[in-house]
Amino acid sequence: MLAPYYYKDKIEAGCDEAGRGCLAGSVYAAAVILPKDYHNDLLNDSKQLTARQRYQLREMIERDAIAWAVGIATAQEIDQMNILRASITAMHRAIDQLAVRPEALIIDGNRFYPYHDLPYTTIVKGDGKYLSIAAASILAKTYRDDYMRELHKEFPYYGWDHNAGYPTKEHRQGIAEHGLSPYHRLTFNQLGDGQLSFDF
Repeated sequence: MLAPYYYKDKIEAGCDEAGRGCLAGSVYAAAVILPKDYHNDLLNDSKQLTARQRYQLREMIERDAIAWAVGIATAQEIDQMNILRASITAMHRAIDQLAVRPEALIIDGNRFYPYHDLPYTTIVKGDGKYLSIAAASILAKTYRDDYMRELHKEFPYYGWDHNAGYPTKEHRQGIAEHGLSPYHRLTFNQLGDGQLSFDF
């Protein structure tokens, strides 16, 4: 049973990201404000759900949330600023777009940079503990999966329609045979050989 909130007396947004460990594509983040009394038995850590359940829940979250938004940081930005900073930047961009201004933030993971003057708490494995973080994880994951399927149409060599850009054997085989796409993260070890993909 996931907890409905962390900050009892504040309008609270839960935040999570998807795609940190991928070799290609943008990192996506979402921010979600749910009603204080929200209850949904299906809602859980998105990693525990089937794809069909995640998309079913996305519709419910978008319908039921007080506010929700998705932000991204591109592969080029990831290379410029590093994946941690880019992930947090994507979260900030999601929070920027919320139609209701939150009074506090709860963040999946253990690192965050302050967002203006809002109080925040980082929660390791928060997507399995708090409803709003679980909701954010589902939005970030499904919107990123949609994006990677679109990129797959342009670059079908890497299996992005089902591996979402993660470092699978098939993805690395595609890199070895076809080289890098414009969406690959040049500061990541693309072939798993301990070498960076790009010689600065």
